[in-house]
Order: sequence, then C-alpha cells, then structure tokens
Amino acid sequence: MSNLRIQKGSLTVVKTFRFPDHLCSKLEKISKKNAISMNNLVVQCLNFAMENLTLDENEIAKPH
Repeated sequence: MSNLRIQKGSLTVVKTFRFPDHLCSKLEKISKKNAISMNNLVVQCLNFAMENLTLDENEIAKPH
C-alpha cells in the first residue's frame, strides 16, 4: 500500500460530516503535527482512499 503525503492548499465546497470521537482525535493530532487544517487533512485522506479504492464494475453502475 502507498503512503499518504501531506500537502497544503486547495479549492473547497462546504459540506458537513460527523466523525467518531476517536477518529476526530487522531485527525486533530495529525493536522497539528503537520501544521495544516483538519479539513485539509480529511480531504487528503479521502483523496488517497478514493485513488486506492477497488470497486466491482457492477457497484459503480448501480444508482443510489
């Protein structure tokens, strides 16, 4: 598996998400250690997850 490389800055759209307490604590620690916003870190984590996600072609075609 690849490693996540922390980057700075990007354009954004406002959305609201809820995280479990333990996950939020980890995200806060990592964002502070790397001097980036928690939002920026979450976006980078999601981009990394999406780039490394494996989906069955049938799952992609299904409407929600």
